[in-house]
Amino acid sequence: MDLNYLLSRHQISLMRANQSACSSSRRSHQGLAAGYAARIRAVQAGSTGSGRVIGGPGAAFV
Repeated sequence: MDLNYLLSRHQISLMRANQSACSSSRRSHQGLAAGYAARIRAVQAGSTGSGRVIGGPGAAFV
């Protein structure tokens, strides 16, 4: 997954969490942001989450 996409979705999730009127919506958006943050860390570490290294042999680019 593209790093810029993940960064954008993370930021949007944080903004929506801050703007949420109810606690359940806020927690939901915070959970999404946490998930995107984990994916961002994986991409930055060179892992796609499938055991493949980005740019390595057989790597899949999405």
